[in-house]
Amino acid sequence: MAGPGAVFDEMRDEGDELDRLVADLEPARWAAPTPAPGWTVAHQIAHLAWTDQRALLAATEAEAFRRETERYMESGSMDFIDEGAEEGAQLAPAALLESWRTGRADLLAALSAQPGGARLPWYGMPMSAAGMATARIMEMWAHGEDVADALGVTRVPTARLRQVVRIGVRARDYAYAVHGLEPPGAPFRVELTAPDGSVWAHGPEEAAQRVTGEALDFCRLVTQRVHRSDAAVRAEGADAERWLGIAQSFAGPPGVGRAASGRAGTGSGRPDPGPPGAGDAPGAGPAAAAGAV
Repeated sequence: MAGPGAVFDEMRDEGDELDRLVADLEPARWAAPTPAPGWTVAHQIAHLAWTDQRALLAATEAEAFRRETERYMESGSMDFIDEGAEEGAQLAPAALLESWRTGRADLLAALSAQPGGARLPWYGMPMSAAGMATARIMEMWAHGEDVADALGVTRVPTARLRQVVRIGVRARDYAYAVHGLEPPGAPFRVELTAPDGSVWAHGPEEAAQRVTGEALDFCRLVTQRVHRSDAAVRAEGADAERWLGIAQSFAGPPGVGRAASGRAGTGSGRPDPGPPGAGDAPGAGPAAAAGAV
């Protein structure tokens, strides 16, 4: 079992991996389109940088964050999310990269320094510093998938996917709620094969509703980076099957997900890019929505 500080190391490592993917790009490649319509590689990195800045504000100036959030909520629009990405994408690639690097380093330092038991405000429920780090891992990984798609790169999955799995599992009831559905009363059993061949398990062994399969595809599914029919993830029970059709690890309205590749049930490789889900809006809060700690 990893120690309590491991999530901060994993947050750093997830950022560093994506950083290596874009660090040496020619300026023209920052304009490469990603599966999110209208979003280039630059938009993806700019969105991450923007969200890191919001998280840093929450960690260091909670009241200022609350006031800012109130203004956003009063507007009744989520356009501020896309505006943050659009503004950052206009920067020169070197300036955008430096901004993202500085912001994520500052955020990591701020989260690591939080006292035990501290709760940070966010766009949904408040969360712990570790929960915030978990959310950042999830979002960097998900947007990193979009960047990798744009660049034609296949990334090697790592043990950090356990953090994405954790959020996806904990967000089960939230996914039902945003679809106007009543969550099942009983917990599910989720058993997923990790990149190293071990099994990551959540929920009671005796649960009647079960989800099994590849951790990588489960993560793609809950971040809406793969269509249900293309994911190597299986359900046992009607409730479990319904969940996999609506699962999301992010706060906000349901996304439309990705289009099916036509290779139903293969779970092999990347699907043909389709429209993004709401997971391409802020990582505001899969962890907040899931009540992660």
